[in-house]
This record gives sequence, structure tokens and C-alpha cells, in this order.
Amino acid sequence: MSDLQKTPILKASDLPEEIQTKVFELSLQATTYKVEKDIATFLKKELDQLYGPTWHVIVGKSFGSYVTHEQGYFIYFYIGELAFLIFKSG
Repeated sequence: MSDLQKTPILKASDLPEEIQTKVFELSLQATTYKVEKDIATFLKKELDQLYGPTWHVIVGKSFGSYVTHEQGYFIYFYIGELAFLIFKSG
């Protein structure tokens, strides 16, 4: 992945800027994994540890979604071709 492809492209978010920055940092670290499930697992474990449960993480090239989340805990973005949908609920 080139440096340009590694730049997160934000589509929607209501996360506080501090958490959003951390999510981008963790997501870039996670892209060292090659399997989407492993990327999602890494992110969920890190976010649960840093900000408390219960985080939900979906990573992939093609998916639809309709979710309910806690206010202030939602982000949707791309890194290259991978979409990241991350939210806290429960």
C-alpha cells in the first residue's frame, strides 16, 4: 500500500477528535494483518481496553450496514480499498 492509500478517508463520524485520531492510528497498525477478521479483532480488543466495552468493528471491501450506536461513538472511513465501520453499543 502506498502512503496515499494508507491515509484514512473519513466518511462519517461523531467520535470526539481525540478518539478519532487514536482509531486512525490503531487502524493503520492493524493493516499489517492480511485477513480482515484479524484486523477487526485487533481493533476491537484495543478499543475495548482503551475506552471500555462494547465496541463493534466491521472491516471489508463490500458490506451493507444499518446499526444503532451510542451517541458520540461512531466512525466510518476507508484506508485504501478497506472500509472500516466502528461503533460502540451496549
